[in-house]
Amino acid sequence: MMRRAAFTQLPVIGLVLFVCSFFLSCKKNGFPATKAITDTTTTAVVKPIYALEWSDEFDGTAVDPSKWGYDNGNLNVNHEKEFYQPQNATISNGNLVITAKKETVGGQPYTSARLTTLGKFTQTYGRIEARIKLPMGAGMWPAFWMLGANINTVSWPQCGELDIMEHINATNTIYGTMHWNVNGHVSYGSSIETTPADYHIYAIEWDAKTIRWYVDDKLYQTGNIYGNVNGTSAFHLPFFILLNLAVGGDFPNMPVDESLLPESMYVDYKQTN
Repeated sequence: MMRRAAFTQLPVIGLVLFVCSFFLSCKKNGFPATKAITDTTTTAVVKPIYALEWSDEFDGTAVDPSKWGYDNGNLNVNHEKEFYQPQNATISNGNLVITAKKETVGGQPYTSARLTTLGKFTQTYGRIEARIKLPMGAGMWPAFWMLGANINTVSWPQCGELDIMEHINATNTIYGTMHWNVNGHVSYGSSIETTPADYHIYAIEWDAKTIRWYVDDKLYQTGNIYGNVNGTSAFHLPFFILLNLAVGGDFPNMPVDESLLPESMYVDYKQTN
């Protein structure tokens, strides 16, 4: 997470609902997989002043197509078992609701949704945040994350990936991770304990020196990208946002508790200043 101290005004993404999912993510898990990041301090830093760049409050009756697109089908990554389709993303009571269901579509036993801002909005540096309430069940894997906008040109992990929030199963652990390429995939990440079934604000602050991860403004991890240290040049380019609820896969690594389905991920609005 990029630490911001030297800037007095930087663009912000006031996402609350904005948690998207994007195709071809090919996410890898298990961290830290490398010692490439050397700045792991979590000491408080002077908060920058942000100007709102983009937001979605999910106040309408349907997902806003000017802000969000969809990834469709099973993306053949991480041994996930869902078929992504737009109808599993709805708007209700000011929330984006992404719902995982037990239904067979396209040869997959479950359906869900994955939203993305690719081709609609990208950002380099700033504060990106969302207020989210998560499902608590075996096999659930909700995520709020970002990918390098050049993914279709350079592929993954060369494009870089920022996982602002990942959660699996029914644990109280939230994961924050960065992925990139140094002669192959490397990653750096940490975790924090919270109450995922309640609403919390998940955020990163990202500048030319650091990336910082927060839950409810509590800093729990810092990654150093200053001067492209350790091959981190991908994190100085535009990224887009994803929100999704995966079902099964390598990270949850346990059978889906079908007795709890349907299960939903709720993304609400949080104003960022």
